[in-house]
Amino acid sequence: MGAFTPQGTLDAAAAQLPSLRSIGVDVVELMPVAPFPGRHGWGYDGVSLYAVHEAYGGPEALQRFVDAAHRAGLAVCLDVVYNHLGPDGNYLSKFGPYFTDAHHTPWGWAVNLDQPSADGMRRYICDNALRWFEDFHIDCLRLDAVHELRDDSERHVLAQASDETAELSNRIGRPLSLVAESDLNDARMVTPTAEGGLGMTAQWNDDVHHALHAYLTGERHGYYVDFGSLETLDKVYREVFWHNGTHSPFRGKAWGAPVPPETDRRRFVVCASNHDQVGNRAIGDRPASSLSPGAQATSLAAILLSPFTPMLFMGEEYGETRPFMFFTDHDEPLGSAVSEGRMSEFGGHGWEEPLRPRGAGPRPPGPRHVPAIKARRRRGGR
Repeated sequence: MGAFTPQGTLDAAAAQLPSLRSIGVDVVELMPVAPFPGRHGWGYDGVSLYAVHEAYGGPEALQRFVDAAHRAGLAVCLDVVYNHLGPDGNYLSKFGPYFTDAHHTPWGWAVNLDQPSADGMRRYICDNALRWFEDFHIDCLRLDAVHELRDDSERHVLAQASDETAELSNRIGRPLSLVAESDLNDARMVTPTAEGGLGMTAQWNDDVHHALHAYLTGERHGYYVDFGSLETLDKVYREVFWHNGTHSPFRGKAWGAPVPPETDRRRFVVCASNHDQVGNRAIGDRPASSLSPGAQATSLAAILLSPFTPMLFMGEEYGETRPFMFFTDHDEPLGSAVSEGRMSEFGGHGWEEPLRPRGAGPRPPGPRHVPAIKARRRRGGR
């Protein structure tokens, strides 16, 4: 939200909605709005999950934004983070066993979904989802990194949220959707709960992005080592996932499962770039900054004409080339620690000085400073 307009507010963003509808956009997706330290940030280190960041305009501004979107003929999808809370200002554990050390995530303790007294956290999550639908008239929730919702109980919390969302949808008489960000490559995510699945309306499919990006750019650093050939690109369009039970050199083990041929391909959300894939690069460079105009047009066509549900990243529709980096207002010493972690992670993913992918061509234009690491990759949830 802070980067969409110079003002960085929901009211300012609402004024731009008709232009998005005019180019055929159907749904706008907001990054998380839960409060976080400082004024600017991506929102993945939010705390007080039932609130709306005041710098954006607070809860009433979010309601005005949704109303404006609906008047423009747009649905609204809100990104929500249930797998952890931010490390700064998170006092939820003082009020009950909301977290557990029985499981661990990249951010520390996992939320308590399957240990004694887990009902409180499960209700905290499900009630939060229902509240966005009921009180703010949100149409869709994008659930962040659901593979880190560690739940070994008989009924996974995602299945519970899916069933409760369907019940609410029937009661209020309008469609409500849950879209999962998952790297598990498992169609069970979008299989109905009545058939033993988790019941998500759709899920992100990063394999399409990775196959397309690696093929067009020639990059092979980090997880792109698994991708890049025309065979890879052909397979993801035919079978959804490149890794569907096959060996992943990057992970060092077999990954994923085959997608049943009858599964509706529209249940998989695909993109050529997004906030993660651009903002977590060392210099925040977009594909348009290094691809030729023809390759950029090919990239967009491959996404928009795919059998999947296409998603465009902010500015991609007109070939924006300005870098998009992670930004945060963390105070010290957390800010410095996060920046140091970012530099270490870049090295582990194949970036070298000057910051560019190892084995890549000339460095694309952009600022030379390195932003702080996306804070949701650090320890938190305590």
